[in-house]
Amino acid sequence: MLKGISPVISPELLKTLAEMGHGDEIVFSDAHFPGHTFNANVLRADGLGADTLLAGLIPLFELDAYATPVIMMEAVPGDSLDPSVEAKYRKALGYQGTVERIERYAFYERAKQAYAVVITGETAKYGNIILKKGVTPVA
Repeated sequence: MLKGISPVISPELLKTLAEMGHGDEIVFSDAHFPGHTFNANVLRADGLGADTLLAGLIPLFELDAYATPVIMMEAVPGDSLDPSVEAKYRKALGYQGTVERIERYAFYERAKQAYAVVITGETAKYGNIILKKGVTPVA
């Protein structure tokens, strides 16, 4: 057991986060996301909301300071977003910056290039988020 690491961060997720380099991206998807269709490196976090995972990982994960580090899917034309989803993700991350919204199929293409996809137990519509890893500052 390690101290200071949230119990929602599995050993597999911790290893994945440590392996990622600056500029690498990781997808935290809702439970309905076809992660295995888009990426060979898929981790499961069934039963956990994406916001719970985000809150557990952000003390360990530096967001990119040179590019928009938070990306979410925009609503399909004719559909609408629930603003509370972004709000709960912002709160979990302690993030006040820009959230880039991209079209559904562009999001899927980005997921193909991501280092990993974590399929969560999130059930919120449009509950998918991509984080871009930054460089850990020197203490």
